[in-house]
Amino acid sequence: MISDLFKGAGYLLKGFGLLHKKGIRHFAYIPIAINTLLFSVAIWFGISYFDQWMAELVETYSPTWLPEFILDFIMWLLWPVFVSLLLVIVFFSFSIIANILAAPFNGALAEAVENNVTGQSPDEMTWKEIIKDAPSLIWNEFRKLGYFILWMIPLAVLFFIPLFTIFVPFLWILLSSWMLALDYHDYPLGNHQMKFPQQRALLRQKRSLALGFGLATLGATMIPLVNFLVIPAAVAGATVLYLENLKTITKP
Repeated sequence: MISDLFKGAGYLLKGFGLLHKKGIRHFAYIPIAINTLLFSVAIWFGISYFDQWMAELVETYSPTWLPEFILDFIMWLLWPVFVSLLLVIVFFSFSIIANILAAPFNGALAEAVENNVTGQSPDEMTWKEIIKDAPSLIWNEFRKLGYFILWMIPLAVLFFIPLFTIFVPFLWILLSSWMLALDYHDYPLGNHQMKFPQQRALLRQKRSLALGFGLATLGATMIPLVNFLVIPAAVAGATVLYLENLKTITKP
């Protein structure tokens, strides 16, 4: 399992290495521009409201009946948990928005990467076809968002139960990683006419590999400057992961 987690994470690095190759870069630059704009806003948003959010979290979840020295120790322990939770929520939220806007270009990018890696691909997409398919691709992003929200509701409930609050960031990280793996594999798998339920079933067969990829992608979204390149790198990395590990598996 551990080796698969690291192997999955390595595919994101492979994705970064493909971005500027001929035949790929002109599809990668538009998602990069979208990501740069949105993550610049996310960074500003996080810096502007971080202190306010932390103060509210501390006030909400500080058990006032405890002695002050014990309370200070507990908050010292919980501080990294709250920080991690806020970072994941802010950057994952902006990743969702960026993916919705970049969706029309990501399918074409996955196709270009497949062509580069194998020399074969589904029918090559033109810019006219990208524009034509944009509404359905964007709608598909909202369908994936609906799936994520269904899983997010139980975590939101747990967050408001003090005894379980400390576990929520770790569960959120796992859920976010799984969702990112699903999201970015949708482009190469969708190019091969696999529907979202089939994609989920396929990735579950290589769950550790997918989670490793998703964890690396989530971590990269929180690294300044690197996060500007995450969307196209993740699409490229997911495409290579599919070609090398999933393509030979019988479709569910």
